[in-house]
Amino acid sequence: MVVISDTLKKLKITAVDKTEDSLEGCLDCLLQALAQNNTETSEKIQASGILQLFASLLTPQSSCKAKVANIIAEVAKNEFMRIPCVDAGLISPLVQLLNSKDQEVLLQTGRALGNICYDSHEGRSAVDQAGGAQIVIDHLRSLCSITDPANEKLLTVFCGMLMNYSNENDSLQAQLINMGVIPTLVKLLGIHCQNAALTEMCLVAFGNLAELESSKEQFASTNIAEELVKLFKKQIEHDKREMIFEVLAPLAENDAIKLQLVEAGLVECLLEIVQQKVDSDKEDDITELKTGSDLMVLLLLGDESMQKLFEGGKGGVFQRVLSWIPSNNHQLQLAGALAIANFARNDGNCIHMVDNGIVEKLMDLLDRHVEDGNVTVQHAALSALRNLAIPVINKAKMLSAGVTEAVLKFLKSEMPPVQFKLLGTLRMLIDAQAEAAEQLGKNVKLVERLVEWCEAKDHAGVMGESNRLLSALIRHSKSKDVIKTIVQSGGIKHLVTMATSEHVIMQNEALVALALIAALELGTAEKDLESAKLVQILHRLLADERSAPEIKYNSMVLICALMGSECLHKEVQDLAFLDVVSKLRSHENKSVAQQASLTEQRLTVES
Repeated sequence: MVVISDTLKKLKITAVDKTEDSLEGCLDCLLQALAQNNTETSEKIQASGILQLFASLLTPQSSCKAKVANIIAEVAKNEFMRIPCVDAGLISPLVQLLNSKDQEVLLQTGRALGNICYDSHEGRSAVDQAGGAQIVIDHLRSLCSITDPANEKLLTVFCGMLMNYSNENDSLQAQLINMGVIPTLVKLLGIHCQNAALTEMCLVAFGNLAELESSKEQFASTNIAEELVKLFKKQIEHDKREMIFEVLAPLAENDAIKLQLVEAGLVECLLEIVQQKVDSDKEDDITELKTGSDLMVLLLLGDESMQKLFEGGKGGVFQRVLSWIPSNNHQLQLAGALAIANFARNDGNCIHMVDNGIVEKLMDLLDRHVEDGNVTVQHAALSALRNLAIPVINKAKMLSAGVTEAVLKFLKSEMPPVQFKLLGTLRMLIDAQAEAAEQLGKNVKLVERLVEWCEAKDHAGVMGESNRLLSALIRHSKSKDVIKTIVQSGGIKHLVTMATSEHVIMQNEALVALALIAALELGTAEKDLESAKLVQILHRLLADERSAPEIKYNSMVLICALMGSECLHKEVQDLAFLDVVSKLRSHENKSVAQQASLTEQRLTVES
């Protein structure tokens, strides 16, 4: 390494004198040393203070500018050299060299800037201030259509430079998007799809930019879907497919792009992957099966793309997805159930699927996962059943198929996501189905579990759904036996608390259920209603100006119904209800005003 010290000394002198020949020799010597031991040579270069001199050798007039840029590119491979390169004032002259017409100069300059930007906030910031990104994008645009190897190498370097410049930096990514880099990159991908290195660079850049919301609209206005699917069909290697998947997943979150991907034939590719990989136990194949089937489910989240694939329930894709449900592969069972849940997003599809036996398939699937089953599969199958139960015409069919029995097997589950879906499914099934509501409402095991879940403070969703199901059992059955079961299980206090929920719909459901309790079984429930402080809560709801009209209306109906109980009647008298109610006689809502008059009369007569 003695030589290197001599070279650096010599370089200092010749850089000032600008003696061309000896300068070239010194630079060649440095490049050679860097090739042999980059880190050590870079440390020596830093210690020698020569970096500052490089700025003067990067002028457009300098004959050795390409070599100097090459040296900077090499030293900037070391993390410890990036900030020194910025501090030595190299960024501005390098960015000026991007205006050169010489291909070698452009190549080395692109490499140098790209390496300085790699994982370096200071490097990116300096390139940003010098305006480097716009010049590189302009080059990409003008060189885009030239397919000779040297040009493709330059394009690859420029793409890499933009990647390093914007990686994990939202504001710089947004800047590139505003400069219109996306259509240019998509065009590059189309023209240079034979060039592996350039293709890979474009994919990594897409993966970076696609995370940003603002990029999706730009992507949607290009033919990215077509280009990616075309590329995907050609790929045999697992790693390359994974790269394409990583771009497809964020892009497929956009509904317009979902439809474009479906139209470009992505679904057929995914189905083929599933078929090829389903029986393999190789890790790469298992990963690909998961990624492919997950992406398939994602494409079904768009209304248009989903309807296009459903094809009135006759579609080949829909039929293939159906065949996943009885499969022995957990990942496919999961994807199949999630896909059905996505197809079940409108009444027409739901009715068609129930008429064609989907419910039995889902119940069989659930049955296979009752004992120590796969939680994600349970959750997905219950989601699908819940969605299918939404159309009125499906409820009776699903009840007679035995769906409630199948769902109740999961009452012992300790998994909140499963509990949540189970509750939602039962609530959908008993909507306006009196007989089913009564049957479930008299099921002591179920009611006791609901009361327990009404206290699941850590899981607001489970807590809310349990309350709603308790209320629904009373509202739809209007049955004294159901009310008695709920009273005996300690459910009354939860319905009273539900009347104070921040969600009007839940408050209302609670008040209607409580009014039915008061009308049908007041004697059985009065002690619980008293200890839950129902009368004070009703007073608060009526006095609160923010209460919705239907809440005020139902609170007054409930007050009238409570007058039949001696202890509750006394509480009503002790609180000045008349003042609150008489104010509501002039309420802008007609129903509230009328109910206020009736309630006032009742309170006056009873006092």
